[in-house]
Amino acid sequence: MTNVTLHSAGHRRGVVAAPHMATVEDGCAILAEGGNAIEAMLAMAASIAAVYPHMNHIGGDGFWLIREPSGRVRALMGAGRAGSRATPRFYRDSGHDEIPARGPLAVLTVPGAMAAWMLAQDAARAQGGGLPLELLLSAAIKHAREGYAVTRSQARLTADKLPEMDKAVGFKKAFLVEGKVPEVGARLKQAKFADALEHLAHAGLDDFYRGDVGREIASDLEHIGSPVTRDDLESFQAVVNEPLSVVTQAGTVYNTPPPTQGLASLIILALFERLRVTHAESFDHIHGLVETAKRAFRVRDRVITDPDRITLDLGSFLQPGFLDAESEKIDRKKAARWPMPYGESDTIWMGAGDSSGLVVSYIQSLYWEFGSGCVLPRTGILMQNRGASFSLDPKSINALAPGRRPFHTLNPALASLKDGRVMAYGTMGGDGQPQSQAAVFTRYVTFRQSLDKALDAPRWLLGRTWGSAHTNLRMESRFDGSLIDRLISAGHDIVVLDEAYSDTMGHAGAVVLHPDGSLEGGHDPRADGGAAGL
Repeated sequence: MTNVTLHSAGHRRGVVAAPHMATVEDGCAILAEGGNAIEAMLAMAASIAAVYPHMNHIGGDGFWLIREPSGRVRALMGAGRAGSRATPRFYRDSGHDEIPARGPLAVLTVPGAMAAWMLAQDAARAQGGGLPLELLLSAAIKHAREGYAVTRSQARLTADKLPEMDKAVGFKKAFLVEGKVPEVGARLKQAKFADALEHLAHAGLDDFYRGDVGREIASDLEHIGSPVTRDDLESFQAVVNEPLSVVTQAGTVYNTPPPTQGLASLIILALFERLRVTHAESFDHIHGLVETAKRAFRVRDRVITDPDRITLDLGSFLQPGFLDAESEKIDRKKAARWPMPYGESDTIWMGAGDSSGLVVSYIQSLYWEFGSGCVLPRTGILMQNRGASFSLDPKSINALAPGRRPFHTLNPALASLKDGRVMAYGTMGGDGQPQSQAAVFTRYVTFRQSLDKALDAPRWLLGRTWGSAHTNLRMESRFDGSLIDRLISAGHDIVVLDEAYSDTMGHAGAVVLHPDGSLEGGHDPRADGGAAGL
């Protein structure tokens, strides 16, 4: 496959970036109708579920960072809570010592993405948006009803994960063709999903939780044996939070608060700045980011959980005193030992910006690829397995309990730079998200590479890749051999992947609003999307 970073610059009205080109086109269509960046993102959030279902769906969670024209940044947090019947005893009585990753018992948290869409719809109206919901959902309804083309990544992941899906209700009917893995380019439909979206377009998004669609979801969940009830759906609300932020020499960087790992992403950038690295793609650059990630993940794994259970002041981890002390613990020449915790990922990042100054960074996820694998028969909604990140050990920082929100790898990022640029950026990739964010940010902002070069450049991942339990440092094959040799000499346990562009490294993207009002966007050559604007 030929890999080209899909980049779009010089736009005056708006720009969008997404991992699927049909979704990019759908976002641009909303901008052309006079919609703002938030409305474009709402349309894209629906569209991407229709054309890229292996990577996300509305049965998952979603998180927004919205930068308003005033400069204020807000976080919309759609993190679903564990169902009222989701207790350790429920799983142990079902014969499980840990929470299953697939099947009905993996469906243990309320889908939070739609509730965050509701908050985003309110935010869009507050910024002058007035497009009807029917229009915002129309492209997604069409894709789901008339069919979408199976991408390379969907075909590959269907084949890879099919052996895990025996207990996943509805998976084979939704994602196989005559009982076989579909070929790239095959057309699949999501007719029931189209019906559900069409109903929501007329009844309103709240119907997902407290109306007819919610009733159908609850009925299906009860039928398959999920511990999520109708009362759990009806009582769920997304929340608006202040984002976490850290001030750097380049500007202020924002990320989402717990239960996401946004804190880790900010710590990495703040620590790396203190290393005073001067050359991109050098040993100091790559080694420095790997070592700062280790320090950041140690903090993350110690403190990040459901925000209702956090008593520490997380801002203390972003203060100069803590960061200075942490940076001094980093050996500039040698790799620290690392027993990396890990998690798989099934996520999309998308960005949008418009001429008013609205900039949006958004992540929507099912957790693992295809989530639980369960497709609800009445609505066609693919349900997440985010609750699999809970522990049945009551002493765990993320112990399972009804109503609790699980730890999230999701963390959309946004930066207001001192030179006047506003950058929304992010990636999928589980534990790789903070690392790939740091790679893109340092290349584009710190070392002033072009956006397309920053997204195209070879990347690395410390820890687990999909389907592997290794905790080493994996690198794409395009890295210079002498750099790899030096990293090995410094003690890094490295595996060079066969691929020059690997999905393992996540699908990164960014949109940038420049001080002169022009906009540009770019998306990862590792994905199936791009960027475009007006």
